Amino acid sequence: MYRLRIPQSQSTQGNPRWTNRDLDPVPRDRRHWGPASFVAYWISDAFNAATWQFASSIMAVGLGWRESLGIVALSFFIISFVIAANGAVGAIYHIPFPVIARASWGFWGSYVAIVSRVILALFWFAIQNVNGGNAVRVMLGAIWPRFLTLHNDLPEDEGITTTGMIGYLVFWLVQFPFLCMHPNQLRWLFVAKSVLVPIAWIAILIWAFIAEGGGDLFARTATVSGSRYSWLFLSSMTSVLGNYATLSVNQSDFSRYSRCTPKWQLLYIPMLPLVFTFISFIGIAASSAGYTRYNTPSIPWDPLDLISHWSSRACRFFGAFSFALASLGVNISANSISAANDLTALVPGYIDLRRGQILCGLVSWGLVPWKILASATNFLNFMAAYAVFLGPIAAIMVWDFWLLKNRQYDVPALYQPRDRKYSYGRWGVNWRAVVAFVVGVVLNLPGLMHSVNGGIDVGVGGRPYEFGWLLGFVATSVVYVGVSLIWRDCSRESEREEVMDDREGNKLA
Repeated sequence: MYRLRIPQSQSTQGNPRWTNRDLDPVPRDRRHWGPASFVAYWISDAFNAATWQFASSIMAVGLGWRESLGIVALSFFIISFVIAANGAVGAIYHIPFPVIARASWGFWGSYVAIVSRVILALFWFAIQNVNGGNAVRVMLGAIWPRFLTLHNDLPEDEGITTTGMIGYLVFWLVQFPFLCMHPNQLRWLFVAKSVLVPIAWIAILIWAFIAEGGGDLFARTATVSGSRYSWLFLSSMTSVLGNYATLSVNQSDFSRYSRCTPKWQLLYIPMLPLVFTFISFIGIAASSAGYTRYNTPSIPWDPLDLISHWSSRACRFFGAFSFALASLGVNISANSISAANDLTALVPGYIDLRRGQILCGLVSWGLVPWKILASATNFLNFMAAYAVFLGPIAAIMVWDFWLLKNRQYDVPALYQPRDRKYSYGRWGVNWRAVVAFVVGVVLNLPGLMHSVNGGIDVGVGGRPYEFGWLLGFVATSVVYVGVSLIWRDCSRESEREEVMDDREGNKLA
């Protein structure tokens, strides 16, 4: 008979309210990820349609190609430090993000970080479904040309056509079996993607320069200047940072399976800016060549729009296949497993990684992600919006471990609230983290409200939102470190006093 409840923790003997086998520290015999696995993972994660469109989306709002590539490189250089710092914690203690969050937020306070991250992971999962569905639509059109001419029975304001919805459904069904797999069973997928997709995209880059010498977009400069230029630069950088804001806090969900030294996490610092900037360059060159060669009314920033103009059906099929595989890999690596870890932490008695991924797949249908991707402006607004929440969370995690806790966590105490080491008093909430988080978010709230509803006039109050991730990260860092150093955790001090009293009592006895 099928068991509804998840088997309880074994390795930590933890409270079943706070852990199960998937949240426990990974035992040595299940740590299968080596350096090659992590390189393949990040190459796999980088090669996706969103990365292709980073620089092109920035150019679409008025900046030049040099500024666009510079923004991508600078953004990933900044966030690579945060990813490496938080990923090292998972590699040291082999525990996931939801458990690590308890050390800085407290047991109940960690829900602030967990819920904030799971929302973005669910949205990104849905968005990648749209990208994958569009790729499947082009593949089906290459096999059966009449498919693309099917009558559209959906309203125009839906942001998706009938053929697009069919592609979405097919991609979702193909993806579903992968949602039932454990991360240790998915390494082969990341390796396969890290080989096949780069080959296909480099071939597209070669075509772009052979066909039209890269096109004429490289001769274009920014169409804005002055303060408008500066604010667009900052807002675009926030959008790029927001794209990987989830992995800046949840890299431990994968690094926990590492069998190698945590120092390997430093590989991200030089690798991420190079890989992501190179892919963005491919996007610019290919779109530029397509615009010049096919004389399209608008620049084909969407790579599938570009592929649809190719005369060879075989090239259209395999080109679209590379993007379908790209969406599949990044959806698993960056979104479904992240969401599953968070959902597992919320209800560990009933949800494990497999059930969490399946639930993530079901929820994605209700988020209508095709409307988010309706235009380049909407895409950038969405990415900037949620970065303002995850920047403060990443800051709290980085400074808590590397500075305030002296690079030491008591792992068993992270599974036992009665231990009181990370309970932070009666309510299980570290108020210092909450205060720092609120400060980092409040500074961006006026701009966030204006982004959601353009009819709300916030005046100059919306300016901080233009560099929301950086502002939130820096402001939260200053407040959290300052408050934590001034007001030390009294519960931990009293715990030390009780230990000392017990020792004295034992001596007298």
